[in-house]
Amino acid sequence: MATADNFAAAVQKILDDYKDGIIVGTDELVKKLSQKGAKQVKANSNFGTGAYAKGWKSKVEKTRLSTTGIIYNEKSGLPHLLENGHALRNGGRVAGRTHIAPVEEELVKEFEQAVKDLI
Repeated sequence: MATADNFAAAVQKILDDYKDGIIVGTDELVKKLSQKGAKQVKANSNFGTGAYAKGWKSKVEKTRLSTTGIIYNEKSGLPHLLENGHALRNGGRVAGRTHIAPVEEELVKEFEQAVKDLI
């Protein structure tokens, strides 16, 4: 039985190494894509004085089970209103300026393809 135990241990080591490689690769991918996304949103949102565009940042939050890339605007609470439009105080409506959604769609496609290539 010693050879069966050795075989099981060897297979488990190979699988653990493969899993660890995928985890490291996806962590690096999340960091790279969230930085790229923040730059793209910053470039797409250059309207007004430029203060809104300067506020785009990215960060990566890692937990025991997942790694999450977050792109956010630290200077403003306006992204939702600018992306989707909003009502005016005296009636009427301001049309939205789509500048976040195209970047999100591109990053999702790029992430999916990169994970397939990594695996």
